[in-house]
Amino acid sequence: MKAVIMAGGKGTRLREIASDIPKPMVPVCGKPVLAYQLEALKESGITDVILVVGYLGDVIREHFGDGSALGIHITYYTEDRPLGTAGALYRLKDSLREDFVLLMGDLLLSVDFQRMAGFHARCGAKVTLFVHPNAHPADSDLILLDRVRDVDDYTEEAMAQKALAPELKSFQVKGVLGKKEERKDWVHNLVNAGIYMLSPSVLDGPEPPEGKLDLDRDLIRPLIPEGGVYAYHSTEYVKDMGTPERYRSVEEELAAGIPQMRNLKQPQRCIFLDRDGTLNEPAGFISRPEALELCPGAAEAVRLINASGYLAVLVSNQPVVARGECSLAELDKIHAKLETLLGAEGAYLDDILFCPHHPHKGYEGEVAALKFECPCRKPAPGMLLEAARMYHIELPSSWMVGDSPADAECGKRAGCSCRIIGEDAGDVLEAVRWILKKN
Repeated sequence: MKAVIMAGGKGTRLREIASDIPKPMVPVCGKPVLAYQLEALKESGITDVILVVGYLGDVIREHFGDGSALGIHITYYTEDRPLGTAGALYRLKDSLREDFVLLMGDLLLSVDFQRMAGFHARCGAKVTLFVHPNAHPADSDLILLDRVRDVDDYTEEAMAQKALAPELKSFQVKGVLGKKEERKDWVHNLVNAGIYMLSPSVLDGPEPPEGKLDLDRDLIRPLIPEGGVYAYHSTEYVKDMGTPERYRSVEEELAAGIPQMRNLKQPQRCIFLDRDGTLNEPAGFISRPEALELCPGAAEAVRLINASGYLAVLVSNQPVVARGECSLAELDKIHAKLETLLGAEGAYLDDILFCPHHPHKGYEGEVAALKFECPCRKPAPGMLLEAARMYHIELPSSWMVGDSPADAECGKRAGCSCRIIGEDAGDVLEAVRWILKKN
């Protein structure tokens, strides 16, 4: 697999950091951000790289040469005029005969590209976007997926055959909600990180006459209705350093070792969080978004986890689905609101897992197919075990934070340590502070 890196940026917003070098050459902890990208590609076995350069491209050529010093092979394409984020791909199409990685040159990242490539191949995708939540969803374009699964996917027979992890169809991109578009409903916090895998078939058409193309607007969005665009959801570290504030944040996190720590080749540590009474105010069995409000300190607690290197994964029993009080679609809106409220305060959850089952029968409107003892309903550890499988989580190094004996028992059965609100801590913020101070 080849990689193409768009390395022609001027870095106008970084002039106070470095004004006489191209943006991909801006040093982060003493090394160009582009060097980190090349090293990450090599670690994943991708050693054939095309650098698309423009502004002060000779600086990049002189520094990296043919790549032999890094153990890779670099070729260059120089834009004689700006071609946007995709125009150069048409000039390179004869060299891109197989699926390839495309990176924006201002990203600091630590990613297992082979893991992403496996997802891309399983989907049979034309385009795969690397997506994740971020700390500022209100001013980001949001990726829209149809996350709502059928009840049939949660029956006892189905659960015996497959895990809780979403099926591939759940990651098919349905649209993009621009940051300037009105948001009339609650939307999940999921953004495009600037890493792509593309089939060469996306370049089959003729090159546009004007040459300049925007990757997202002109190349990817027209493919979405065809069903060939997928979202690869990863907890790995990918951040752009295009502004002075983001640059300083990225440098601090790199100095602390967080990017490499988040690479999924490495075992991950996680703080698992209960939902009701832990992150949101207890309000009985919540069956509509209007009833959900954050607990005081919840966003700060999640923000501290985000900055620590731990993952923040919500694991929640939601018997309202089996009891017929809330559909899977309605539950999805509740969780979208939760993500929106956290995002408004600069916090995000790496993932949300829930159990829709309930073993006790006799409720009016109950969903019979979901009324059984399952391995995912706390105090059973199924959700934690599934998250560990999905994200390479080292459970003995992880924590469960909740507000009930079921949360405590679940954490212990999974092999985690626990902090229980009302016993070990007054609220989720106190619990998280204690964990991070201890570790």
